[in-house]
Amino acid sequence: MNWHIQGGRVLTDRRLATGDLSVTGGNLTEVRAAHAPVIDADGLLVLPGIVDIHGDGFERQIMPRTGVRFDTALALKDTDRQLVGNGVTTAFHGVTVSWEPGLRSLEAAERLIGVLCDIRDTLACDTRLHLRWETFALDQMAQVIKWLSLVPRPIIALNDHTTGSVLKGASARKIGQMAERSSLSREEYMTLLDRVWSRRDNVAIAIETLAATARANGNVLLAHDEASPEERAHFRALGAKASEFPLTIETAKAARQMGEDVILGAPNVVRGGSHNGALDATDAVRAGLCTVLTSDYHYPSPLHAAFRLSSPGASDFPSIWDLVSANPARVAGFADRGSLVAGRRADLILVDAQDPAHPHVVATMVHGRIVYSSGLLQRRLPVSTPIAAE
Repeated sequence: MNWHIQGGRVLTDRRLATGDLSVTGGNLTEVRAAHAPVIDADGLLVLPGIVDIHGDGFERQIMPRTGVRFDTALALKDTDRQLVGNGVTTAFHGVTVSWEPGLRSLEAAERLIGVLCDIRDTLACDTRLHLRWETFALDQMAQVIKWLSLVPRPIIALNDHTTGSVLKGASARKIGQMAERSSLSREEYMTLLDRVWSRRDNVAIAIETLAATARANGNVLLAHDEASPEERAHFRALGAKASEFPLTIETAKAARQMGEDVILGAPNVVRGGSHNGALDATDAVRAGLCTVLTSDYHYPSPLHAAFRLSSPGASDFPSIWDLVSANPARVAGFADRGSLVAGRRADLILVDAQDPAHPHVVATMVHGRIVYSSGLLQRRLPVSTPIAAE
């Protein structure tokens, strides 16, 4: 459907300015289509839709309590409503493939990916895959490599939470949580972890094999939880184009010095710090050490983080909004979204920011289709006379 969005403050050309925006055939256009319904956006911000390249909040819809599972299709459809209601127009579901049984097992990933492929075209949000391969999941690697050829191409991230668990590092305090997620006792989990750790000499070659496949296949490759500049250099050489949740300031600096993106969690900003002692995302943004914010585990956070970091009247608001739109779109390899430019997809949101502490999404549009609205009908203006194309 064609639309004409009238009188909103539109984020284009690096600034917010009152103006109109036209949508024709699912794309933004400089020419207003004849008979296009008019949306009165007076008092609203018209912003590029949020591109979320790392989010695993859907896991709570599948298993809201330990050991309590729900139908996968039901969980993904509920997640879809949460995404568009929070202004997310493109989402990459972070599906972890681990050596653990339970929620992050190969079997659970197979079930989720199969359902997502079946229902993807019915979802409101443009929903894709971010495969998070635990590098010690050696027996699961062959299936992960097969999934790299899915269309659209998944993002693939290299994750190592095993080493930290064994060496009493950052992950060690999560052992109880990991055991519960796996439906194992702590003792059973530790026995399994010891068996997995015994194969550590095979991990490096497995990482190289998977990275080479991703490079040849055109998948975006990310490295997760890099602990040092040396690790960043290592994974850079393997083709990892961005540092996802680096563990130290020095690692983030090493990435930015090479012009690479650094990805952190928007909940970190909204909560005023990391829940697990990691980098403070607000400080990292202010220091130029974070270029992308993701939902991580909380879908409302990208929208709210942007408004925590800036306000529509501030000169830096456009660059702050880039953290959740243009920059993640670039990391994901998109050239058709992330900014409100003629010829690009009409992926956009209308936001009521009268209360900047609690911005409210009035409408979400994905490829020109209104997929979510809250009070939008009252803003539709009647077309009493034909509107000629300009």
